[in-house]
Amino acid sequence: MQQYLAIKAQYPDAFLFYRIGDFYEMFYDDAIKGSQILELTLTARNKSADDPIPMCGVPHHAVENYLNVMIDHGYKVAICEQMEDPKTAVGMVKREVIQLVTPGTTMNVNPGAAKRNNYLTAVLPVKDGFGFAYTDLSTGEMKVAHLSNVADIVNELDALSSIETVVPVDLDEQVASQLKVNDRILSQQALSTDASAEVSFVIQDLDDEVETKVVSMLMQYLLSTQKRSLAHIQRAVPYTPSAFLEMDSDARRNLDILSNSRTGKKADSLLWLLDKTKTAMGGRMLRNWLERPLLDYQTITHRQQQVQAMLDHFFERTELADNLNQVYDLERLAGRVAFGTVNGRDLQQLATSLDQLPAILDTLDRIDDASLDDYRHLDTVGDVADLIHASIVDEPPISVTDGKLIKDGYNDQLDAYRSTLKNAKQWLAEYETTERQATGIHNLKVKYNTVFGYYIEVTKSNLDKVPEDRYDRKQTLTNAERFITPELKEKEDTILEAQSNSTSLEYDVFTQIREQIKANITRLQDLAAKVAGLDVLQSYAQVAEDQHFIRPTMTANGHDIDIVNGRHPVVEKVMGSTEYIPNDVTMDADTDMLLITGPNMSGKSTYMRQLALIVIMAQAGGFIPADRATLPVFDKIFTRIGAADDLANGQSTFMVEMLEANAALSHATSRSLILFDEIGRGTATYDGMALAQAIIEYLHDHVHAKTLFSTHYHELTALADHLDRLRNVHVGATLDHGNLVFLHKMLAGPADKSYGIHVAKLAGLPEELLQRADKVLQHLEQQGGSLEMGASDDEQTAVEPATVADTPVAAGPEPDTTADVQTNAPEAVDDQQLDLFTPETVVPELSDADTKVLKQLEKFDLLQATPMAAMNLLYELKQELSQRGTQA
Repeated sequence: MQQYLAIKAQYPDAFLFYRIGDFYEMFYDDAIKGSQILELTLTARNKSADDPIPMCGVPHHAVENYLNVMIDHGYKVAICEQMEDPKTAVGMVKREVIQLVTPGTTMNVNPGAAKRNNYLTAVLPVKDGFGFAYTDLSTGEMKVAHLSNVADIVNELDALSSIETVVPVDLDEQVASQLKVNDRILSQQALSTDASAEVSFVIQDLDDEVETKVVSMLMQYLLSTQKRSLAHIQRAVPYTPSAFLEMDSDARRNLDILSNSRTGKKADSLLWLLDKTKTAMGGRMLRNWLERPLLDYQTITHRQQQVQAMLDHFFERTELADNLNQVYDLERLAGRVAFGTVNGRDLQQLATSLDQLPAILDTLDRIDDASLDDYRHLDTVGDVADLIHASIVDEPPISVTDGKLIKDGYNDQLDAYRSTLKNAKQWLAEYETTERQATGIHNLKVKYNTVFGYYIEVTKSNLDKVPEDRYDRKQTLTNAERFITPELKEKEDTILEAQSNSTSLEYDVFTQIREQIKANITRLQDLAAKVAGLDVLQSYAQVAEDQHFIRPTMTANGHDIDIVNGRHPVVEKVMGSTEYIPNDVTMDADTDMLLITGPNMSGKSTYMRQLALIVIMAQAGGFIPADRATLPVFDKIFTRIGAADDLANGQSTFMVEMLEANAALSHATSRSLILFDEIGRGTATYDGMALAQAIIEYLHDHVHAKTLFSTHYHELTALADHLDRLRNVHVGATLDHGNLVFLHKMLAGPADKSYGIHVAKLAGLPEELLQRADKVLQHLEQQGGSLEMGASDDEQTAVEPATVADTPVAAGPEPDTTADVQTNAPEAVDDQQLDLFTPETVVPELSDADTKVLKQLEKFDLLQATPMAAMNLLYELKQELSQRGTQA
């Protein structure tokens, strides 16, 4: 226990799996918590003691399954092994931790996650920002960037779905709290100036000092936790997020790019639609292309031409897909080779994959298109495949230490041992025959077990036939006796020695083969990247053919959008192409903004998302759902779609809405795309409308980004009369015998009304409620916004306001309770408009306050004012009058 506690003290934030014999044991708090997580029986060591030690364990041969459970729960596990043979050890068996397995460093990828990277990230604060790096230990990828603020760091962490981040020991607590969101684990690593060979190799291409430091810190963490060679980690590649189409986490979530925002699953996302890849590494590359669409016009058009080449050669593409079906995960297989965890079955998968390369090259040679020249000169790494075929048996066992792994004829010494074993088996068979003949016991048998070795077994009924002094008694059983002879014992020693030497030699030969393959890691990784790229291109082409996508025309310098019959790719896939109604998106050089009105459920949000997804697909190098399209190259996409709060950080729905809007207003350029859906609806009517108008005007006058702005504030449509780069469009809808029918077609001009009550009817609200809502709506429209007080139509005591109060809904001061109210006379209100002054009224002399109000009205230019400005003035005047007790 002293040894256990000493080792545990070195890993206080990890569960310690402490090897004792055939089990990994846990003690104390680790045992209590571990038994609950892994559903193990909790027992105790020294049960008779006053304070027994809690204990539980897992069998060593099944430890991988238990490790996966611990990692999935977000825990770290330190694997403590016996470093010497207990049979030969003197005193306490030496033990030490051979690996610290963490959520960001696990090499055990379950099949469901094969097409996802498991990124370990690192953050290093510096004077002018942060160093940021990430790696996937299973593939060896290493990228690094120099970012300016915490918001950029968090956005990258979200984009990479990183669950573990390495930070320096002295990280500021405020920064740490921001990095810990989404249950992210922060692992500390002390900075060191010592550079190992692996660190020097990885940082050799870096010129930026900050990037060099953060990569070094990340590598030091890997070396300290994995405690083995990391030869497969590739040289660090610097990148800049702004070199790709920028999207924050809100945009990625709102657009359902990699997962569905409602379910959190891949189904019904853009990735789900486009993923026809045949390999795990192709699936990961597709995710990467969608996460980081391109900005370079030449690269975009080149990739689209490669897709076109695949699309134009159906038979060759089909052959390529068939060959790729037989290619395993070359990236992770290479990683397992370098990591030292590869087994015989992994090597056979590697050889099978490499065997497909000649056929793949032959298929590419028959596609006559220069755009695919990048892939025509693949290094097939055939020498590695030949080595595996010559050395590893066709159906190897999972274990690499139990023998039966290396083919006959590959190693002479191993063949000699096997010959000895084969001859020994023949000798044993002959010896059994000889003894049967000598004793006359026909069922005498020569057997073996691990406890007694080889022995002769005779049944009780035949014991009287055994010649005296011929055998030495070894063991008595219920129905038989077991014997040994000096001759048999001598042969046993020969057999066991040959068997032990053979098994040991097989493992040595296997490690030599592994090291030979390890020397070719870089070649295998380069090949894997090329094969993954081919896989994504054929996937793009397959989806384009199945879904009738077209190649867009990209413009290098223009900013016009012209999409004919564009479609939302995922919605169309789910609904079916026969039911989906396509729409055009036209925004020429003179149009920066489309102000979209129309009823709920009509398709406004779908129309907006449709444009964004088309842009992403095009700039990721793919084809798009439309009949024809001309698109610019956008630099950023911003979205404000849907209602969501962030209660954990104390932010209301409206605050989140304003923060997302501010991100676009602050960072968008004239080359950006902005999608704003119902800005202002989270607050009072006047506040919301005022903010919506101000945002529209700011975008129009200062930002000039292509913007789709959806709203239910119909008053805003009048802005088109004053903002020359704004155009009104609406989603068509009509009433058929009182029932709302959505046309799902985008039409020019503003919508005539919102049809909110009709949408509520579609939702199944009670008829009585709908009739009451319709009556209140009519009153509001007739009386300029004042609420109708009272009950429903069928109640005789309905209370109607006698005067017209122009207080807006959910805005302004409380209604003046001194107003005269007339009851039981709805006709007076419904049938006539009340005069401001009756004929008998004597107009009093105006006070100074009254004069001030009139002067304000006189100066106000009604013809030049926007509807919003007029409403704001009216509100201010009413406030002044109300404060002095004047009836409004």
